[in-house]
Amino acid sequence: MEQECADNSVVLCRSCDLVIRKRALPSGVRALCPRCHTTLYDTPYCSINGMLALCLTALLFLLPANVLPVLELHFLGSVRTTTIIEGAMAVSNQGYWIVGIAVLVSAVIAPALLIWSVFCQILIIKYRLNSPFFRAVLKRLLSYQGLLAQLSMLEIYMISILVSVFQLSDFADIFLGMGTFCFGMLFLVTLFLQREYNLEHMWSVLDE
Repeated sequence: MEQECADNSVVLCRSCDLVIRKRALPSGVRALCPRCHTTLYDTPYCSINGMLALCLTALLFLLPANVLPVLELHFLGSVRTTTIIEGAMAVSNQGYWIVGIAVLVSAVIAPALLIWSVFCQILIIKYRLNSPFFRAVLKRLLSYQGLLAQLSMLEIYMISILVSVFQLSDFADIFLGMGTFCFGMLFLVTLFLQREYNLEHMWSVLDE
């Protein structure tokens, strides 16, 4: 793992231990070690406006992804539909309330808080809201960003949906509707948003 020195302006190459002074890079450029060509660090590919667009897109899909059915099952004339929230409640009703809470937190609550947190951070930075109140809000949001990123597990439920479709398709008709599309888009947009988000860079903006 890349090791950073106490001084944030220098970085230690993880392969050859060469100490290199960090330089500001243009967007989308990656810094390589001049001795062994190992990747040292890179910059986010998106600007603040690009991340704001990703946040707005994620917020657009957030509500329908959690409200509309992600699966529609037709079996012997009966039709069953389910959403992520209904799935969590069904697990809780069967006595596995801890699992139900875990599903609700990691698939609904944590992703929603994560997107809103990044959205608020970007607004504060973009519009240079430097009052003590907004700086305190930004500091608090940055403090909880790592926890929200760890609790958010949309990829697990996306894989679960694909596995369920594969297994149930042998004896039932499976229909994927708008809820499935919105959940898939929410997963992809959140994935890109987390890829472009740089917590260290956000902290450096707060320190300016």
